[in-house]
Amino acid sequence: MKKKMYQNVAANYFREHSSIFLFIIVLFLMGVIFGAIVVNSMSFTQKQDLFYYLSQFFGEVSSGKVAPNSDLFVQSFFHNSKFIFFIWVLGISIIGVPVILILLFIKGLVIGFTVGFLVSQMSWKGFLLALVSILPQNLIIIPVFIIMAALSVSFSLKMIKKQFMKKYSHPILPEFKKYIFVLILAVIFISGASGIEAFFSPGLMKTIMNSFKL
Repeated sequence: MKKKMYQNVAANYFREHSSIFLFIIVLFLMGVIFGAIVVNSMSFTQKQDLFYYLSQFFGEVSSGKVAPNSDLFVQSFFHNSKFIFFIWVLGISIIGVPVILILLFIKGLVIGFTVGFLVSQMSWKGFLLALVSILPQNLIIIPVFIIMAALSVSFSLKMIKKQFMKKYSHPILPEFKKYIFVLILAVIFISGASGIEAFFSPGLMKTIMNSFKL
């Protein structure tokens, strides 16, 4: 019964803020597309230099010279958690909305550039590498980032209304408690994604690289 009630509350919330979620998703996809376009605008020398460093990294992964899985987990967890927490803090501030949108666009740009570069330099082999090295953890990370960004924008807009619109009488404290709960939930999901990135993705990358002798 409680589970159904929570599902209804979540569904109503997403429906009520559907325009914000749609805008956030479109902005992220624009970042991905722009990142892929940036790859095509690079000169041949720039691509060669970047691919050289990338090949060095692939060689280390293939030979098992990367950091221990536990260290990779800690690095991934703290990196993504800091990003999530920063967006959460920006949601509390009145002027945080533009920065949240810029951060999400940059996140999409980085993913689009990485995938685009691998594909442009290594064709379908690069696509396979992107698939095993980027996709698994980002199946969790990207939705978490998008949801957190949308909720942060929504909460920030409510703060603005509370500050400048006298007729807005909706209490902020209950919303803030929910906002804290969402942060905790996001960190839990991020820990799962970091586990995949640290303990699952390197093995897949090594298998692909050894199969194609990259």
